[in-house]
Amino acid sequence: MEANWEDQLLSLAFQANHACPPAPVVVGRNDGRLPQAYRHAALVTARYSKSFYFASAFLPSPKRRAVRALYAFCRTVDDIVDVGEDGCDPHEALQVWRQIVSHPPAEADDPVALAWGDTLQRYLIPRHYALQLIDGVARDMEQSRYQTFDQLATYCYSVASTVGLMSMHIIGYQSQDAIPYAIKLGVALQLTNILRDVGEDYRNGRVYLPLQELDSFGLDESHIFAGQVTERWRQFMCFQIARARQLYAEAWPGIRLLNRDGHFAIAVALDVYRAILEKIEANDYDVFHKRASLSAFEKIQRLPRIWAQMQLTSPLEQR
Repeated sequence: MEANWEDQLLSLAFQANHACPPAPVVVGRNDGRLPQAYRHAALVTARYSKSFYFASAFLPSPKRRAVRALYAFCRTVDDIVDVGEDGCDPHEALQVWRQIVSHPPAEADDPVALAWGDTLQRYLIPRHYALQLIDGVARDMEQSRYQTFDQLATYCYSVASTVGLMSMHIIGYQSQDAIPYAIKLGVALQLTNILRDVGEDYRNGRVYLPLQELDSFGLDESHIFAGQVTERWRQFMCFQIARARQLYAEAWPGIRLLNRDGHFAIAVALDVYRAILEKIEANDYDVFHKRASLSAFEKIQRLPRIWAQMQLTSPLEQR
């Protein structure tokens, strides 16, 4: 894989890890509202990401509710840019969330802010990871094209690897050796989302696919606009899918560096998202008119194989 983008993302991760100490725990008068706030975060997760909700079900209850609070935070800030609110300045709205991250509220009317603030403090999550995520989301307001994969990888880090790095603190990990694996898994997950959502993103005015790589296959934006599956498009998608699969393979050994009670949940998340690539292939790479996804039954069907793989060989040994 390209060393340049990996080194750059590692630098961002370690920079964030030391940028500011965890927020001190503040106990507010509305602690009694926390269970309701966490239930709301779980509902947000179930509504917007069935795969994340499914995989997180295999975590112990406290960690499960925490990662779902993390997802609800991510979803909320992402919607500020993608959906927006009438009369709401997205820059100002994101700044409010930066303040929530920097100074978690002892009291909050917003259940997502309450659950996320509690999670942020309870698990001593480095706040700069959350701030990097907000900056990555904000980038969608300024940038809608990426020339190179190196540029795209930085975006993927901001909006996805940061989620993995924060999840690491919730699940628990053995050492900072786990950081490069979390970064690669985040890039793989976001790249999978990008490949799945090519048509939808283009309709929203965005092309995340590296333009230089499109050009190297004799493609440009007009081919995305046309929405036709040609042989060139198939070859391009094969190249992108191969890269994503390689990243998943390289991320897999990092599961062993997490606390044992999180191994299966992360393995399920990795496997379910990786299976989306198979769906894209089954759809003959038509990501313009068909959305590649797994049904609940298909996800459940994969569980015995994932479990068996983890019993036969440790994650570190699997490829």
